[in-house]
Order: sequence, then structure tokens, then C-alpha cells
Amino acid sequence: MAQLLIVYHSRTGGSRQMAEAAAEAARDDAETILKTADSAGPNDLLKADGYIFCAPENLAAISGVMKDFFDRNYYPALGRIEGRPYALMVCAGSDGENAARQMARIATGWRLKEVQPPLIICTHAQSPEAILAAKTIPENQLGSCREIGAAMSAGLSLGIF
Repeated sequence: MAQLLIVYHSRTGGSRQMAEAAAEAARDDAETILKTADSAGPNDLLKADGYIFCAPENLAAISGVMKDFFDRNYYPALGRIEGRPYALMVCAGSDGENAARQMARIATGWRLKEVQPPLIICTHAQSPEAILAAKTIPENQLGSCREIGAAMSAGLSLGIF
């Protein structure tokens, strides 16, 4: 059975809900491993057949914990995971494009294959209080996360990617 690795970081719960929704839908067709960015390592990347990376955008960049995941794992996985499919999900307060761009650039360095455009869910959190508050992602937006998980696992299972 194909293995899908979903790596995420979440401080206020939005990205966690997104990653969990994707994992829930992915379990039908692939062995699905859901790991926090601080616990995922090179062996997790090497064992997986495809990836979903999910992170919040903080100060117009990927969160520090997600950046640390990429920093710790970039060179140990370099040249060993080429051609594998990936998708990106970003939880943002306003834009999310730069976080998606940063993760895509790292995935390009790994020579991964993007299988769909990044999903950016905007919470519209703009005040310090709203930014730091626990997030609840609406069900219709979690549906988009489930679609990504289902599509990734089906594509891996069928050998489409």
C-alpha cells in the first residue's frame, strides 16, 4: 500500500484542522502518516511515496517550526525523494501566497512533483487578538482539505503520480 506523509505545524489550530481533514480522507486509499513538523524526520520522508505539507503563514512567511522541519530534513533527503508528488496547504490571516511560494521552492529543490496548486485558507485574522486566538476552520473549507487528501491518496494508490 502506498504511503502518504502529511507534515504540519499549527500554533492556533487552523493548520492542524486542515491536516487532520486531509488525513481523514486519505486513509481510504493509502497508508496515511500524520506528523507534526517538529517530530517528522528524514526517515519519514524516505518511507513515504507522496507528501502534503501544511503550515500557517506567520509574518508573511512559513512558520518557524515548519521552516525548521525543512532545514533539518533538506540535505538528508536531497537526491533521495526526487519525482515524488506533493501538495501544499496554508492557513493564513490575509494572503498566504509567500508561505506557499517558500514551501514550493523547497519542494522544487527536492525535485518533487507538484500535483495541484496550493490550497490557501484565509482566516481574515488581522488584529493581534484575532491572530493569536484559537482558529476554527469552517466545514466547507475543511472539505477542500479532504479533497486534497483523497486525491493524493487515490493518485498514489492508482500509480497516477
